[in-house]
Amino acid sequence: MTDQTDEILQAWADSLLAELDQGDSTVDIEGVLGLAGTVAHAVVRPAAPLTTYIVGYAVGRLVERGEVTDDEAFATVAAAARRLAAETASPEGQQ
Repeated sequence: MTDQTDEILQAWADSLLAELDQGDSTVDIEGVLGLAGTVAHAVVRPAAPLTTYIVGYAVGRLVERGEVTDDEAFATVAAAARRLAAETASPEGQQ
């Protein structure tokens, strides 16, 4: 990504977090985009936003329990999603 794109994405994430009253949260933008790219290529493109939504939901649930930090939860859940994508790679996704 370009520096300008990075700045735009960070500003958008910060604005969205503030709008959703989550201003004290952080987002691993590169991690989320990397996961989306992996899933889009291994499964099908529409699986990318679906996966990032489900991963975000699962991270929130894990953090809510108070057992892990945001970063630990994301690492665990994203790894599971990547593993599943690799195991279930569709012929369409392997183009």
